[in-house]
Amino acid sequence: MEKGRRKKIRYIQKMPVIGQFSPRGKPGRPDEIELKIDEYEAIKLADFQGYDQTEGAMAMGISRPSFGRILRAGRKIVANALVNGKIIKIRTSNVQVGVRQRNFPIKDRGANETSTLLSQLREEALRRSITKFSRVQTTKK
Repeated sequence: MEKGRRKKIRYIQKMPVIGQFSPRGKPGRPDEIELKIDEYEAIKLADFQGYDQTEGAMAMGISRPSFGRILRAGRKIVANALVNGKIIKIRTSNVQVGVRQRNFPIKDRGANETSTLLSQLREEALRRSITKFSRVQTTKK
C-alpha cells in the first residue's frame, strides 16, 4: 500500500496501439524499462503533438507542475532506453487513468487552434463539474 495522497485521475486520449519497443542489433535479451501510461501521454502531448505544459496539463486533467514532473520522468526513461539499448514497455502501473473519447489534433502553433483546444477543455471541465454536482444533489435527497 502506498503512502500519501491518492493520485488524481490522469486523462489520456486513447490507449497506445503498441505496448513495447525493442532495440535491434543488441545481442541477447536487452534489459527492460517501464514507461507509465501517464508519462507516455505527457511525451505524446508535449513532444509529438506540440502542446505546451499548460495545455498538456489541461488535457490530462492535472496541474501544470505535475505535468512537468511526469514529462521529465518520461523523457528520462526514454533517454535511458535509447542510450543503453533497453526495451521500453508501456504500462498503466499504479496510475488511475481516464480515457477521453476524442483525440486532440497535432498543434500547428496557431493561436486559433490553441484557443479552440482551450475552449474544448474548459467546456469538458464544466460538463464534468455539472455532472458531479448533479450526482451530489441526487444522493442528498
